Formats: sequence, structure tokens, C-alpha cells
Amino acid sequence: MHLANKTIVVTGCGSGIGSDFAKLARLQGARVIGVDRNDPMLTLDGFVKIDLGDPAAIDAAMAQLPAHIDALANIAGVPGTAPAELVGKVNYLGLRHFTQRVMERMGEGGSVVNIASILGAEWPARLEPHRELGATASFEAGAAWLAKHPVPQETCYQYFKEALIVWTYTQSQKQFLERGIRMNCVAPGPVFTPILGDFVQMLGNERVEKDAHRMKRPAFSDEVAPVIAFLCSDASRWVSGINLPVDGGLASTYV
Repeated sequence: MHLANKTIVVTGCGSGIGSDFAKLARLQGARVIGVDRNDPMLTLDGFVKIDLGDPAAIDAAMAQLPAHIDALANIAGVPGTAPAELVGKVNYLGLRHFTQRVMERMGEGGSVVNIASILGAEWPARLEPHRELGATASFEAGAAWLAKHPVPQETCYQYFKEALIVWTYTQSQKQFLERGIRMNCVAPGPVFTPILGDFVQMLGNERVEKDAHRMKRPAFSDEVAPVIAFLCSDASRWVSGINLPVDGGLASTYV
């Protein structure tokens, strides 16, 4: 498995999983274009500063991206302690809009990897609203749908990770059959990143303590990065439409 000669766009490259994946991809021979709202603190082959919650900013920034892109790793996101509207814009609507624009520059063998979460595992309980939201034609239409179906602050992070998984499922085979582009999700459990404290605050100490015995420890971000690399590589050329847990077995303890 390697990424030699591939051009990969990595959102959220400034820290955590995004930073470690960008480093690994360059080590494996990829040309890495980072995307973040903050200036990067690592070596990249290119960088574009974008507010992923603003579709106009996304459209304007496309001129700075390469004409051909082999893979997109959607790693940027805000925690559930941010306002629910912002979580929806960045973690779902903006991600979707950015992905649709980047896929215009992909061809056969392209790959999109979306970072979901173990917290998105309850998507079947809300399948129909997630399908409805996913069927909206644009960022603006999605925002209008959400205005009519507001998401509670306390569950907004979970909700939009569920919605992302469902959108990936419903889009993946269409893209694979028509254009040869694969779409997959990676679902980490807790990860040692700068926003781990936000997740503890979001879930509450009682939930965290209740689940602590289910896992050895949170993951290190460089334990998630190689899985993203696999899904971006030609080694996974027949893998499409999956949500792959990377959680040290945490999901299995709920069976």
C-alpha cells in the first residue's frame, strides 16, 4: 500500500488526525494539499485557507486547488460544544458541498474518505430524516431543511455524524458505478486530539465513566491515519460504501 504520485486534499490538516494523515501521505509519496481555517504548522505541498461552513468561500477557493485530485480526506470538523447550527454547516453541509466540488476534479480510481464517529452508530433510528436531508440539492436547501427540522444542541454532533454516514451510503454506489469514485467513512472512537476535552464536556462525565471500561484508552491520531491512507490507496480499489470503525474494539462491546 502506498500513495505515490497521488494528489490528495486533506481538510483539517492543522492538527490531530488531519495533521498525522497529511504527514503519512507525504511520507508515502503523495502530493498533499491541506485545507484548514487556521494556518498549518507542518510541511505541505500546498495550502488553502477555507471556512468550510461558508459555501461561497468554498466555491471561491476552488480556483486554488489542483485541476486533478485523486483523493479527498474530509477530516475537518467542530465539536458538539459549538453551536448546533455551526456543527451542521461545517460537519455536514459544508463537507458535502466541498466534496461535490472536489469530485468534479476526480476521475476513475478517485477516493473520498469521510471521518464519521462511533457516535454515529445510531443512524438506523433516524434513517428517514437523514435520507431527506441528504436528498436536498444544495447547501442552501439543506440549511432550509434544517431550519424546519431543528437539531437539539445536546445531540447535534451525533446527529450530523449519523447524517454523514447515511449520505455516504446513499451516494457511494452511484458515484462508483457512474464514475469509478469510491466513498467511504472511517468511524473513530475517542482520540487524543486537541478537542478530546470538548467531547468529554459534550458527553458528560457520567457517560465517559460508564464507557471507560469498554476500551483500553483513546486512540492516538497516528493510529487512525493509516486507515485513511488505506482507503485513499489503490489497495482498497474494491472497497466502497463502508463505515469502518477504528475504535480499539469499542463498538463491539455494545453487541
